[in-house]
Amino acid sequence: MNTRTPEQVNTSNIKKWLMSLQDDICQQLETADGVGKFKEDAWDRPGGGGGRTRIFEGKHIEKGGVNFSAVHGDMPEKISTALKLEGNAQFFATGVSIVLHPTNPHVPIIHMNVRYFEMSTGQWWFGGGIDLTPHYVVEEDATFFHQHLKDACDRYDASFYPKFKTWADDYFYIKHRKETRGIGGIFYDRLSHQDGYSKADRFEFTKDIGTTFCKIYIPLLHQNKDKSFTEDQKKWQLLRRGRYVEFNLVWDKGTKFGLDTDGRTESILMSLPPNVNWVYNHIPEPNSPEAKTLSLLKKGINWV
Repeated sequence: MNTRTPEQVNTSNIKKWLMSLQDDICQQLETADGVGKFKEDAWDRPGGGGGRTRIFEGKHIEKGGVNFSAVHGDMPEKISTALKLEGNAQFFATGVSIVLHPTNPHVPIIHMNVRYFEMSTGQWWFGGGIDLTPHYVVEEDATFFHQHLKDACDRYDASFYPKFKTWADDYFYIKHRKETRGIGGIFYDRLSHQDGYSKADRFEFTKDIGTTFCKIYIPLLHQNKDKSFTEDQKKWQLLRRGRYVEFNLVWDKGTKFGLDTDGRTESILMSLPPNVNWVYNHIPEPNSPEAKTLSLLKKGINWV
């Protein structure tokens, strides 16, 4: 357990830090891509709050979004039921959500979300995580990715990484396909004052996860963005994007939360790729790189 110096942690400074995280990540991604620029679309939520949707189209990142939102108001009944919360209450929710769909099939898709939720009843918690979805699983890259996440977790609690990795394996699972969305990562939710942790402790951990994003993704982007690829590999990328769409629209709780709280539809669905394909009963050739990737899309692989 890593107990931090107590500090005032409230909705105002959590929101302020998340906005600065969005700014920093956008700047780093623009530099890494070298061509594209983020376009911002500020929006207001009729029930309270709003956000900044930033969409990216570049040379190496075909489509990306780095979104910030801070919404509040009456707790929708659907959300109360889903979160198993009793009574009428006001809620406040803020977070940064990122999805990047690269141009080159050798560069993986990445997703990150860090968020904070609070109710007028006094309940609060942090949540978030990072997961990677390679079109082609490269074991060395998977180890690099998971090692960075383990290091970030271990700075706070040695139990975090194995617990949050298992959570990600279970969460990012496409049940109707019986395969994981990618190689997982970490996922956590409802981190409150359990086990003696303070709100400041939980905030510091979430901040560390947020700043780990560029340390992970930009090296993977630079390493793979200029690799040559074939038309067949591009077709495979579009098929794997199809799996990504299936998960986000069928299983993802964040998508459902956004829609059930009357969030901005365009911002919620920015995670969907620009081009995608489905082929009936597609089966890769035996012993092909595509078949190898499918064999590694399963729970419980120890990458580090």
